[in-house]
Amino acid sequence: MNKKELVSKLASETEMTLKDSEKMLNSFIQIVEDELSEGGNVRLVGFGSFVVKERAARKGVDPRTKKPIDIPAKKVPKFIAGKQLKEKVL
Repeated sequence: MNKKELVSKLASETEMTLKDSEKMLNSFIQIVEDELSEGGNVRLVGFGSFVVKERAARKGVDPRTKKPIDIPAKKVPKFIAGKQLKEKVL
């Protein structure tokens, strides 16, 4: 499912217009992005959590030259599925 299909599904499930559904989805995405960029987490009980994880620096290999390279540490966004979502998928 892509974003356009999700907006359509939201509109039909909530009886909102497509425009309002898209606005609501965009607002949700923006809020999650803002919270994660500030170092926070977004926890939706039963569904899952959006968190920021620290990825440690490590050694790697350049695939073109086969020479070793240093990969710096960085922060990455991660989604952790909640118990109810995991059970539903199984």
